[in-house]
Amino acid sequence: MTAGRVVLASKSPARRAVLTNAGIPFSWRDARIDEDRIKAKPRGPGWAAGDLALELAVSKAKTVSNQGSPDDLVVGCDQLLSLDGELFDKPENLTAARGHLKKFSGRTHQLISAVCLVQANETVWSHVATAQMHVRDLSDRFIDTYLENEGERVLSSVGAYLLESTGAQLFERIDGDYFTVLGLPLLPLLEELRKRGILPA
Repeated sequence: MTAGRVVLASKSPARRAVLTNAGIPFSWRDARIDEDRIKAKPRGPGWAAGDLALELAVSKAKTVSNQGSPDDLVVGCDQLLSLDGELFDKPENLTAARGHLKKFSGRTHQLISAVCLVQANETVWSHVATAQMHVRDLSDRFIDTYLENEGERVLSSVGAYLLESTGAQLFERIDGDYFTVLGLPLLPLLEELRKRGILPA
């Protein structure tokens, strides 16, 4: 297949900024899928959160692929947060965000980020990466001040934090790639786009 234009299947400002700052020419389209239905599907033994993250990413990319040209190379992404096997969704409000942060306090959770490329409704490449997020012990006073300062911006993040701002103060250590934390494992994607002749080698 020919290398068509790159289309990001996401309305996420953070993911758009990652691609823009990396110098990737692209357009974007919101991929409206029923995430709750996919997450509620029965899972067999041995399934992993990475499998679900990739399924969601592929579903988004295929939805957008069906709406465009068969030459379009659609980037699908998704991110899940797992704490001791429990999956967390984006908090619905600041009260839920406070509950998330209190659960994360003093513990390590995983951010699992999946990225894929879909062309003509076929998955042609995929990658899953995990970051280990070591949260320091957070006082109630810190959590309240943090949420007061950041406001509803934290509701756009599954972890109720934006690492590129004061959310960095939540952590004592992070093991993993910065772009994985942002929800788009960028370096493997750049390598694949170079292989496909979309970016210069």
